[in-house]
Amino acid sequence: MGTDTQLTLVFIFTIGGLLIWYVIKYTGNKKVLLEDIPDLARVIEVLGKNVSFFKELDKNARFTFAERVHYFLSTTKITAEKGASVNDEDRILIATSATIPLFHFKYWSYENLDEVIVYPEGFDEQYGLKNEGSVILGMVGEGVMNRKMILSLEALRNGFFNSTVSHTAIHEFVHLIDKADGAVDGVPEYLIPKELVRPWINEMHANIIKIRNNESNIRDYAGVSEAEFFAVASEYFFQRPQLLEKDHPELFELLTMIYNPGKLT
Repeated sequence: MGTDTQLTLVFIFTIGGLLIWYVIKYTGNKKVLLEDIPDLARVIEVLGKNVSFFKELDKNARFTFAERVHYFLSTTKITAEKGASVNDEDRILIATSATIPLFHFKYWSYENLDEVIVYPEGFDEQYGLKNEGSVILGMVGEGVMNRKMILSLEALRNGFFNSTVSHTAIHEFVHLIDKADGAVDGVPEYLIPKELVRPWINEMHANIIKIRNNESNIRDYAGVSEAEFFAVASEYFFQRPQLLEKDHPELFELLTMIYNPGKLT
């Protein structure tokens, strides 16, 4: 084999390797599932009817948002269990909950999620229904449930259709974002610039202390841990941003820098 031929082959393999790296790094490495999913027109219809976040975007951003919702549906299995009746609208709302927190990042995918399992209502730690301990509305799985999420269908719908700060589906997807760096600790290193880590930790701890001392209007569950604070504060940020900015301007600014880093520049 001549030197020119060898150099050509090396060039081809190098370019091929770089292309594979680029695809994995910038578009995710998730397979498109060959399942019947709502088409893009149906996605846009549901978003336009039910999702305030979508309605506030400009025309071009709406189309991009809808495409990302459709991408989630094509790469993530959604399974109804325990008697839950899940329709296309529910599936689109699950995908919407996944898309909202990461929308302002050009390249993304939930590499740590394969399946969302939908229960009809709250459940207990053994995944049972209609027990005294059936108060869990969402859970990111561990162990044998790793790469899976469980959501209450009732809580999913309440997050979109009831006037409330609470949004269980967004909450659980934020936990997945937090988990992407290997630790569910309230510091989303997957998103947060290094220079923002210390200010975020300081603000988070200051707010947790206020919550535990009943000196804050952020709901009590945010005081359980750093991970729960990040998830609850994120719900607040996406559900009622104007109210969060009014009541907690420093927290609002930091969350804006985390989720929409180009907005404040």
